[in-house]
Amino acid sequence: MKMTIWGGILASSTLLAGLAQAEEKISAVHAFPESLIYTKSFLSFVDKVNEAGEGVVQIDVRGGPEAIGMFQQPDAVRDGIVDMVYTPGSFYGGALPEKDAMVASNLTAIETRANGGIELVDQIHQEKMGLKYLGWFDSGVCYNLWTRDEPKFDADGNLEVDGLKLRGNNVYNAFFTNYLNAQVIDLPTGEVYSALQRGVVDATGWTQIGLIDLKWNEFLNYRIEPCFFSTDLGVIVNNEKWDSLSEEARKIVQDVAIQHEKDSVAALRIKRDEDFAALDAAGMKVVTLEGEAKANYLAAAREKTWERMKSVMAEQPGGTANYDRLLELFYDLNAAK
Repeated sequence: MKMTIWGGILASSTLLAGLAQAEEKISAVHAFPESLIYTKSFLSFVDKVNEAGEGVVQIDVRGGPEAIGMFQQPDAVRDGIVDMVYTPGSFYGGALPEKDAMVASNLTAIETRANGGIELVDQIHQEKMGLKYLGWFDSGVCYNLWTRDEPKFDADGNLEVDGLKLRGNNVYNAFFTNYLNAQVIDLPTGEVYSALQRGVVDATGWTQIGLIDLKWNEFLNYRIEPCFFSTDLGVIVNNEKWDSLSEEARKIVQDVAIQHEKDSVAALRIKRDEDFAALDAAGMKVVTLEGEAKANYLAAAREKTWERMKSVMAEQPGGTANYDRLLELFYDLNAAK
């Protein structure tokens, strides 16, 4: 009788061990702190994968920029230090300038998944960086310029930035410096609050949402319209890790990612409206460029980014071969009119 009981226990233990071994693990980090809406969106995606992939595949989130520096994360996933990273494409734009197609896009992941744009971006990631581009999350959100003091305009209604201490980063520096002729101060997201507090900067570009999460609204009093650009937040996976996963695991992760692309567009539009309402109630003032000044502002944001993309592509193997195709897939000229 004892032999039978022990045999059953051993058999059960062996079965459980086999199931545990069969469940594949993907390690992951995210670029921004957990408090930011974009990180919450990524963690929602992780929860969905872990629910759908129970017993098959699980994503193990190791942390954010405190685990691996935000600007070091793209190299970390490429080198296999971590399997998956959620990050703006702009953080590795020097290696893959084609990400600017998303920055300058007036479409969302929904349209570009359907028209083959994301498939092309995935192909380029694999060829240039050995990375799987899993999905373009949180698209459809654009950027505004936010200022502490009331913006100034010239006689033609164009924005004047002389004397403005403008925080910049790789996303919008081409626009800020080449069109607005601004002198920018590059700062990572985590340092902007203290820089605003100390008066090191008094203006910044940032997306339509997240200002409240970051508490920058404690110092910024004006939002300049129209908005420009699009978020370029995506999930990249080490290609060797991706190929090592079972077909079932890959399908679960990819299917959830494609659905999250759609879900996040709708969710963040709701969040944008909520944030704008809260900021308006707290006294945020909105200043809008009009007429030709508005048209020139938007055209410059788009064209300076395309120029940057093309010039950096030209210096790399493969050159500008995909340039026209990327513009075709990520920008609707008719919608811009």
